Amino acid sequence: SCKLFFPDNPVKIIRAKGQYLYDEEGRRYLDCIGNVHHVGHCHPLVVQAASSQMEVLNTNTRFLHDHLLEYAQRLSHTLPEKLNVFYFVNSGSEANDLALRLARQYTQHEDVIVLDQYVRRAGGVFVADEVQVGLGRVGKHFWAFQLQGEDFTPDIVTMGKPIGNGHPLSCVATTQEIAEAFTATGVEYFNTFGGNPVSCAIGLAVLDVIEKEDLGGNATKVGSYLLGLLNELKNKHPIIGDVRGVGLFIGVDLVKDPEERTPATEEADYVVKRLKEEYICMSTDGPGSNVLKLKPPMCFNMEDAKFVAEKIDLILTGKVVTLHHCYHS
Repeated sequence: SCKLFFPDNPVKIIRAKGQYLYDEEGRRYLDCIGNVHHVGHCHPLVVQAASSQMEVLNTNTRFLHDHLLEYAQRLSHTLPEKLNVFYFVNSGSEANDLALRLARQYTQHEDVIVLDQYVRRAGGVFVADEVQVGLGRVGKHFWAFQLQGEDFTPDIVTMGKPIGNGHPLSCVATTQEIAEAFTATGVEYFNTFGGNPVSCAIGLAVLDVIEKEDLGGNATKVGSYLLGLLNELKNKHPIIGDVRGVGLFIGVDLVKDPEERTPATEEADYVVKRLKEEYICMSTDGPGSNVLKLKPPMCFNMEDAKFVAEKIDLILTGKVVTLHHCYHS
C-alpha cells in the first residue's frame, strides 16, 4: 500500500485523530483518503466500545450474543424492510465476494452486468455496493442507493470497513428468499471472526456517533461547500474537466483537452504528490487514474474544505506556498 500511494517517499504515520494524521516528526496531514475511518480516526466512543468489550469477550462466532442481534436490528432499521438477513464478514472484498456467491446461487447464472433495468429484465438480482458510499456519506440519505428514489430496493447490499471505523467488519444484507436459496446448496457458510462481539460493539458505536454528531448533515453542508469551491476552480483551470459527487464523496476530473477529455494521468499524479508536500493526503481513481478522489472522514469540516481547495488552486497555478505553521501539531 505504501508503494501504491506514495512510492517515492512513503509517509510514516504514528498516530491519528479525527480527520488528521501525524507522522514521526509531529507533522499533521489532512486525510482526504480515509473513508474507512468513517467517523474519524480513534473516535473516543468507538475506542471505548472496543476496549470495554475486549475485556469481557472477544471471538464468539458459534453462539448467540446480544451485540450481534442488536447490531443486525439497528442496521435493518436503516434499510428497506425486505432486506432482513445479515451475513457479517471482515472486509468489503469479502462482502462483495459473498454477494456474488449469493446472486449466482439464486439466479443460477454466472454473468455480472451493471445496469439495474437490464439486470432485473434478465432475471438477475441487483447488488448495491455501499462499501465506500454508505452510512450517510452522500449526505441526506443514509445509503447511496436511496439516491435512486425512496421506493428503490436492491436485492443485496454490501458494506465495508467504514461500518467498523477501520476495524475489520463488513456485512452483506439480503432478502429471505435469496438467503434460503443460498442455504439450500448444503454448503455451510462460516466465518470465524464475522460478527464477533468486539466488531459488533464497534459497529454499534459507529452508528451512535453518526446519529449523535449528525454526520450525514455535516456531509451535506461541507460537501456542498466543497463542491462549490471546486466548481469555481473548474471555471478557472481548463485542466479540470469535471467536478462531480455528492456529500463527502467527490471526484475532480483532470483532462489534457476539454474537448477530447484525454485523461491527464501524469498531471493528476503530480497534483497528489504536491498535495502530500502540503500536508494533504489524497489519491487518484478512474480508468485513467486522472480523477482526484476525495472521501475524507465524515468529521471533515468547512476549514478543511477551504484548505484543500486553496492548495489545489495554488498547485494548478504553479504558485504553491507552503504554510507549515497551519499543518503542524
